[in-house]
Amino acid sequence: MSQDVNVLALAKGQERYLFLFNDESRADALRTLGRYASNPDLSFTWYDAAVLSQKIRTGSRPKAAPVTFSRNGVSSMIDPPVDLYPGD
Repeated sequence: MSQDVNVLALAKGQERYLFLFNDESRADALRTLGRYASNPDLSFTWYDAAVLSQKIRTGSRPKAAPVTFSRNGVSSMIDPPVDLYPGD
């Protein structure tokens, strides 16, 4: 079981939305997005829910930039970038 906590944040005008979830609670987080989008008292839209749900589903994490090095005046680049979070 993963101890990692995922964080998604959205600022819209004066409202701030902060979603904290782990791997086991992804489905709950997705349902929460739908409830917020269907609430007419919030500025949270179905578009916001779609964008954030995609991030939840893919678990998008940053990857390292390609590494460029030079040896005897010849440049090379390691591509694709190295995954900073192997095993995910």
